[in-house]
Amino acid sequence: MIWHVLDVRAIWIKEFASALSKQVPTLGWLPRFSAASLIHNREEEFACDDPPLTIRTFPLQRGFARFPFKRLAPEKRRITRRLSERTSSPTKTPLILTSPHYADVAVEWTGPVIYYVTDFFPAYRDEPQFIRGLDKKMCEAATVVCPNSQRIADYLNREALCATEKIVIVPNATRASNIFQSMPKAPGELPADIVDLPRPIAGVIGNLAENTDWILLRETIECTPWLSWVFVGPTDMAIRDEKQDDARRSLMQIGGRVRFVGDKPYSELKDYARSIDAAILPYKKREPTYSGSSTRFYEHLAACRPMIATRGFEELLHKEPLVRLIDNSNEMTEALEHLRAASFSDGHEELRWRVSQCETWENRAARIISELSERFAIGREAAA
Repeated sequence: MIWHVLDVRAIWIKEFASALSKQVPTLGWLPRFSAASLIHNREEEFACDDPPLTIRTFPLQRGFARFPFKRLAPEKRRITRRLSERTSSPTKTPLILTSPHYADVAVEWTGPVIYYVTDFFPAYRDEPQFIRGLDKKMCEAATVVCPNSQRIADYLNREALCATEKIVIVPNATRASNIFQSMPKAPGELPADIVDLPRPIAGVIGNLAENTDWILLRETIECTPWLSWVFVGPTDMAIRDEKQDDARRSLMQIGGRVRFVGDKPYSELKDYARSIDAAILPYKKREPTYSGSSTRFYEHLAACRPMIATRGFEELLHKEPLVRLIDNSNEMTEALEHLRAASFSDGHEELRWRVSQCETWENRAARIISELSERFAIGREAAA
């Protein structure tokens, strides 16, 4: 029996689906948005290498969940037909939906539905009421609802009226292959493009855009002339806050001990995370970031290096002493000076290593399989 994951645009969804595919047959679905999807019907299937996953693309009408397209181009039936054609028993086949915009598909699907919520969707595009309506419909139709944070779970329960017994919190994670078999005693070797940077090195890894506090970083970098900095990730996304945008631009122009190495394949991120002396998670407190789950945290957790983070993720407020929390650049500078005096060991390396053993996408997938198996069995018994 195959499991469908609709859709796998986000890298963390691909990582989850890939981990799921190691345990059950899995097909990831990738929409190709078009203004005229009704005249296109071509699907293509390919094998993704990183992460390993079978993915099937399909045309999808842009704005399909809204009027008038919802009425004129009822994509829910076309999507349901596509899914059904790839399974021998739709009534038994699990469907994992990753966006509230597929709520009508959840209602249409005859098998078990998992609503896997990895973002705080009401924060986008100033349309919380529209999203709330979709979330409510999704929660009513779903067998299991899996938000990746407590804040999203609270929202679904309070605003989308999701039954508490349906909710299972499934945070983000990292690959099992990123987990050390034994606790590392020191930072790893530096990747080739930063091998000439003098230690110690602080690292910032992720999407280097609007959810990063660039002003805090600039102030901290100015106060730590003894420290090298490496930034790993894309910088092409616009920043609407002019002062934050100026701060990012100025840091990108420094050169020398401050290096931006650009976007890297997901499989290479662990090499940077393992090699740095301290990991910096400089989130701005803003939605949808604050309500989500920090993939960056779990990547650094697996690397076992000391972490310093702002309070821009509610999830991280409960992660001390795995990570040290700070409120401003003065506190971040102080935390870095403290690490410097301790040869960049905060005494929590072993704790991070032990905790990281369970924080994998493979474990997250196994949890959802287990929850669905239990609940679907209960549902069949009740129906009997």
